[in-house]
Amino acid sequence: MSFKPISEIGEFGLIERVSAIAAPSLKNAPGLMEGIGDDCAVYRTGGPALQVATTDLLVEHVHFDLLTTPMHHLGSKSISVNVSDVCAMNAEPRYALVSIAVPRKVPVEMVEELYRGMVHAASRYGLAIAGGDTSSSPSGLTISVTMIGETAEHRLTLRKGAMPGDLVCVTGTLGGSTAGLKVLLRERATMIEQLRNNEPYNKDVMAELQEYTGAIRHHLLPEARLDTIRFFRDNDIVPTSMIDISDGLTSDIGHICRRSGVGALIEEGRIPVLPEARSIAEEFQEDALSWALSGGEDYQLLFTVPKGLYDDIAANRDISIIGRITEPEEGLLLTDIYGMTIDLADSGKGFDHFTP
Repeated sequence: MSFKPISEIGEFGLIERVSAIAAPSLKNAPGLMEGIGDDCAVYRTGGPALQVATTDLLVEHVHFDLLTTPMHHLGSKSISVNVSDVCAMNAEPRYALVSIAVPRKVPVEMVEELYRGMVHAASRYGLAIAGGDTSSSPSGLTISVTMIGETAEHRLTLRKGAMPGDLVCVTGTLGGSTAGLKVLLRERATMIEQLRNNEPYNKDVMAELQEYTGAIRHHLLPEARLDTIRFFRDNDIVPTSMIDISDGLTSDIGHICRRSGVGALIEEGRIPVLPEARSIAEEFQEDALSWALSGGEDYQLLFTVPKGLYDDIAANRDISIIGRITEPEEGLLLTDIYGMTIDLADSGKGFDHFTP
């Protein structure tokens, strides 16, 4: 019997196969409105609000490295990335269940600091850490967070729903997380080299990174855009579709287009790239736009609204209108600053856990 390695189909190919296997179980959940395929599952409980649920893993040596990631920051990030998924449904977070698998030799104080970071983030977002589980781990720290949120039914926003003519919008700036990661990986390599050469560790290394503080913060301490969800609520705005940018702009606008059955035209000159990311990219002799398009982990909100809401959206200085939704046959395109058109479907995808 021949076996197919996951790397041949990638993360999203694997999700498609798992979804097909799980599909028969959906008949056991009559209250389920949305299952696999969006940022959260959506279900009814009989009350006036809809419930949304999501779960995320953070795995040592995959999502983080303890050489460059303080435990307090890691705890905060583990909560924020789940709140970001809840926000992508136009919902607000309520409860979190946290499970960890940790090596036996890890100091208790490190685990306590991890949870202090979680509680700090939970307080900022107004949610409760209501339970979880613990286990030993033979190969590093793993954190799993499940989060429950809620929204009014008329405010629920899915990845599907975008229509030709809609404006494509994004919050904040992009590329900052990748820029911060590049700097941290460089410093990690320096630390490892010092250890191999039995050189004393330079305790002032973080002080030397002051000029990179903004980008490093974008990577280690992302903030879910709950403020944007409240802006929508206060201004009676309901996006036609929405997703959070975890895999990169190209990949995530692609998810919206596939689920909505539409195309999109993005304008390079309108993409809000973090200025600090541009200077770091120049230092690394790389392209900050590529980091914005495919770097991932920015955790900004990418959404669409009818063009009649242009004035309402443009009034928010932390939201950029970067393009428009088109007919499906037009595909997913980017116009660069020189007026050239680039097919984003051929330009490379965002982060994929199983693709080398």
